Parts: sequence; structure tokens; C-alpha cells
Amino acid sequence: MTYLDDLFSLTGRTAAVTGDLGSRDGVRAVADAVTAPFGEPDILVHSAGINIRPPYPDITEADWDATMMVNAFAPFLLGQRFAPRMAERGYGQLIHISSQQAHRAFVGSGVYGMSKGAVESLVRSEAEAWGGTGVTSNALVPGFVLTPLNARLPQEPGRVEALAARTMIGRNGEPENFAGAAVFLASPSSGYVTGQSLFVDGGMSVH
Repeated sequence: MTYLDDLFSLTGRTAAVTGDLGSRDGVRAVADAVTAPFGEPDILVHSAGINIRPPYPDITEADWDATMMVNAFAPFLLGQRFAPRMAERGYGQLIHISSQQAHRAFVGSGVYGMSKGAVESLVRSEAEAWGGTGVTSNALVPGFVLTPLNARLPQEPGRVEALAARTMIGRNGEPENFAGAAVFLASPSSGYVTGQSLFVDGGMSVH
């Protein structure tokens, strides 16, 4: 049994809500739907993202608007929706997923990198805004993980291997590598951690 199997074998109730974070109305609809099954959440994890990265001279205003909406504006709206009620209850955690490209440019960062830089600034602003209320805001900064967002990279010979070589561990990340860090940020154990970007990247950021 893997760590994730053990984690998700815990008993409890779950509910799935689908929606579109690509528009303001869509984000608001998702936020309202989330509260229907069990009420207001104590923990918000914003992990939705899009990765539109044409060559930099070819980036359009539509590329900018779509990327910034999902990657940066949606988490802002969700925080504005849920954090005040978390503060009223005296407890809550806002957890955002950032990227190495918030800190360094590689493989054509484009608007994606800019949007993730905005996410980390959002984390600091939320941490300041909700400081002292019991609400924290932090970001997870993964190393390279082969997901549908970056499925194009294996088509570039040697690219995935080169990214692995940039780590201290000597390999790229896997989804289960981030479960423990996410659980920590979602637990009372992280109550004195806020405004931080937690790197889970095999040492890639050390270079």
C-alpha cells in the first residue's frame, strides 16, 4: 500500500463538484456549489491551471486573459469568497499551487510563469490580510512533474531528462511526492506558517 492509498483509505464523506474557472461567473458558481454538500470549507486548495505557451512573440491578449483568469484571478476570487468566513470561525487554510517558473524562466515560461509569480504575490498579500484571524495562506512549489499540462515536453528529445538532471535527487517529481506537504499545509500543524512558498522539487531550486 502506498502513502496515498493509506491517506485516502481514511473514512469520511466526499462530494464532487464540477465547474469552469475560466470566467468570473464560473468561479462564483463553483464557489456556491462547493458549499452545498457540507457547508463552508475550512481548507481551500487551488490547483486548477492552464498552460498556454506559444513562442513569446506570438502570445495574444486572449492567451493572457485565459491564463491569468484561471491561474491567478480564480484563486483571488475564491480567497475573497471563503477567507472572510474562515476568519469569522477563527480557522482556515488557503493553499495555492505555484511553479518553479514563478522564480526562474525555462522551457518558454511565457504568461504561465507570470501567472505563477502573481500567485505567490497573492499568497503574501492574503497572509498579511488575514494575519491574526486564524487564516493562513501558503503555496506549494513543485518541481517538474509530467502531467497533462506539460505533455508536450516528452516530444522534445532530451528535455525531460535535462529537467531531471537539474534536481539534486536525480529524477523528476511524481504526484505522490506532494501529498505529505499538502496535508501539512492543510493541518493545524502549519498554523504558524503563512505567506510562504514551500518548495517540493528534489532540489531543483537550489541550482
